[in-house]
Amino acid sequence: MFADKRPTLALLASAVLIASCAMTSTRQATAQALDNILADEHRPEADRARDRFRHPKETLLFFGIRPEMSVLEVWPEPGWYTDVIAPLLREKGRYYAAVMQPDPGSSYITGRLEVFRNKLGAAPTLYGNAAIVTFPSDGADVVPPGSVDMVVTFRNIHNWMAKDTAAQAFATMFKALKPGGVLGVVDHRGNPANPQDPRAKSGYVTEDYAIKLIEAQGFKLTGTSEVNANPKDTKDYEQGVWTLPPTYRLGDKDREKYADIGESDRFTLKFEKPKT
Repeated sequence: MFADKRPTLALLASAVLIASCAMTSTRQATAQALDNILADEHRPEADRARDRFRHPKETLLFFGIRPEMSVLEVWPEPGWYTDVIAPLLREKGRYYAAVMQPDPGSSYITGRLEVFRNKLGAAPTLYGNAAIVTFPSDGADVVPPGSVDMVVTFRNIHNWMAKDTAAQAFATMFKALKPGGVLGVVDHRGNPANPQDPRAKSGYVTEDYAIKLIEAQGFKLTGTSEVNANPKDTKDYEQGVWTLPPTYRLGDKDREKYADIGESDRFTLKFEKPKT
C-alpha cells in the first residue's frame, strides 16, 4: 500500500520543485529585462531621477508582472510607467493604456491626452503593440470583460474620490480582469489617525480606506509592500501632497525642506480577482 504511493509523492515533489525553479527563473528574467529598460536612453533623465522614490522595478515585481502578460494601466498619462511597462510587454504581451475620458472643455485634459498619444505614435518600435483605450466614467467596458491578466494604476485613487467615481472605477477594473487576475495599486498614504476625507482634497488616502473600497468591488487583498514608503512624509502640508516634489505647489517657499522630504509616503497593494 505505502510502496504504491511513494512514486506518486516523489513525482509530486519533483513537479513542485520544477515549478518553483521555473518561477524563480521567470522572475529573474523579468528583473533583468526591467533593469535594461530602466537604464535605456529612451527614458528622460528627469524620469530616471524619480526611480529612487517610485521604485518601478521592485513595485512591478511585487505585482508579479511578466513579459507575456496583457496589462491594462489606468490613467497612465503622461506616461512615466508606460516607458517601463510597454517595452517589457512589447514582444510577448500586450499593453493597454486606459486614458482619461476626453473633455473638450478642459485644455488640461485635452493637452495631456494629445501629448500622450503623440508620445506613443512617435516611437512605434519602442511601444510595440500598445493600444490606447478610454477608461470610461459611465461604467462602460474599457476592454472586453475578463480579457487582461493585470491592471495597474498609480496615484489615482484620490482623483476618483474627488469626482466620487472611485467605486465605479474599481468595478470597471474588476470586470476587465480575468479570474485570478491581479490588480496593483499605489497611492499617497494618509495618516490613519485622521478621518478620511471622502473627497481626498489633500491627495492622501488611508491604506485601510483604500483596501475596504477596493475589496467592496469584489477584489481580495493578497499582499502589501513598503517599497514606496517614506517615513519623512508628515502629511500635514498647506497644499496637501502637492506641496512635496515634484509639484512644489508653494514654489520656492521652504523648497529645500520639501526636497529633503522627497516624494510622498505611498502604500503599495496587490489584489486578486477571485477565480470563482
